[in-house]
Amino acid sequence: MGFAAVHSRAVWGLQAPRVTVEVHLANGLPSFSLVGLADTEVREARERVRSAILNSGLAFPSNQRITVNLAPADLPKESGRFDLPIAVGILAASGVLPVEALSGYEFAGELSLSGALRPVRGALAMAQAAHHEAQTVALVLPAGSAQEAALVPGSRVYCLNQLQDLVLALAPEGAVPAAWQPLQVQTALPQTNQQTAGDLQDIKGQVGVKRALEIAAAGAHSLLLVGPPGAGKSMLAQRLIGLLPPLRLEQALQTAAVHSIYGQLALAHWGQRPYRHPHHSATLAALVGGGSPPRPGEISLAHHGVLFLDELPEFSRAALEALREPLESGSISLARARHHIEYPAAFQLVAAMNPCPCGYLGMRRPACRCSPEQVGRYQARISGPLWDRIDMQIAVHALAPEVLLNAPVGESTAQVRARSVAAYERAWQRQACSNRDLSQAQLQALRLSPSASRLLAQTAHQRAWSARATHRVLRLAQTIADLGAANEIEEMHMAEAMQYRIFLGQTP
Repeated sequence: MGFAAVHSRAVWGLQAPRVTVEVHLANGLPSFSLVGLADTEVREARERVRSAILNSGLAFPSNQRITVNLAPADLPKESGRFDLPIAVGILAASGVLPVEALSGYEFAGELSLSGALRPVRGALAMAQAAHHEAQTVALVLPAGSAQEAALVPGSRVYCLNQLQDLVLALAPEGAVPAAWQPLQVQTALPQTNQQTAGDLQDIKGQVGVKRALEIAAAGAHSLLLVGPPGAGKSMLAQRLIGLLPPLRLEQALQTAAVHSIYGQLALAHWGQRPYRHPHHSATLAALVGGGSPPRPGEISLAHHGVLFLDELPEFSRAALEALREPLESGSISLARARHHIEYPAAFQLVAAMNPCPCGYLGMRRPACRCSPEQVGRYQARISGPLWDRIDMQIAVHALAPEVLLNAPVGESTAQVRARSVAAYERAWQRQACSNRDLSQAQLQALRLSPSASRLLAQTAHQRAWSARATHRVLRLAQTIADLGAANEIEEMHMAEAMQYRIFLGQTP
């Protein structure tokens, strides 16, 4: 009889709890049993592991009873990440590998039938969990996954391509492969966002909307663009990503961990703010996350980045209403009968919509033929509470042909970005967060001139603003003051902030 215990990690949300893979070989009728709340993908590992060991030129104990237990038994296990630790456990229990050589390692990887390893989801989350638990272990991962895990500072990661290479590295008298060296940790972050869709200079006119984009980038404020078709709403929204400040290391790791769990982490885009633009036919689960076990949705994949929702009223009502909580809290809780997972969702919402079903409300040519009832029903697809949570609501007007053709070239993205980044850093030095994330206590500590305070109080009372809307205008005014390098919010800052709100039912 032989016994071996190999350590690995499951992925549950952004958590990566430790899993012990226990392998027991005993005499009896040949069998291969796998227990420990394993799903279909994990149970299928029996055939992959058997073929991988045999095709690697190693001995498989086919004449013995093999029992594999994935502990703890009440933790759900999914995906093929346990192929490698199961294979290593069988090899150690059968004497091919010394059991003591496995100490200090954690294994994860999917095996092909030939013995080659394939990447797995959540490698970055595994490295973060080991780092936070202060575990002095080395991760052994396939190529691709190993490079993800090596982004975590202080991690020790080995890259593996073939099961046979692991046997050579850990066997008592094996020839250690030249590639069996810890990967070098790479944490350098880019200083610009490379996922830009163009330059602000490409857009003629629209000076007021460009100013709104600059303010939104400086304070991470949400933005709604309302205007007729062809006015440039989508082009303007796509250029916001180029104005945003670079991510800090902690933010970059959080964003990369979400994409790693989803299986979409591209190392070429490491440290870049994500830009997500789902189609308006996206379901509720696609936006907020779902499945079994629940996977992150578009709002989590846009964490610390931009979520662009074009044709906002065309999204389902349930999907739009689900945005209300994460817009306030920066996270989303997915509660199911047997699962409860929380994903981060501190995204910057940028949305675009027409003012009416035909899109030409308020224009002379072509004239709008929508009735007031149709306009009201169309705009009412966005509920009052959601409308209230959008910081800036901007009218985008169609340009006259002579303006479109003869307008001078405006400022470039780099010029505007320099100002927005300076204002963002000014806010971060003061409060260690963006102005959008100011707490109630921090709002009370903001410095307002008497005239700015009176203007805010009078306008909030006159327009019947909610407390949420009033505080959002106050945060917006602070961002405008930061762009002007002012030490306190003046009346002109407050007046400009109030202009960036269109009321539901008002013609742009």
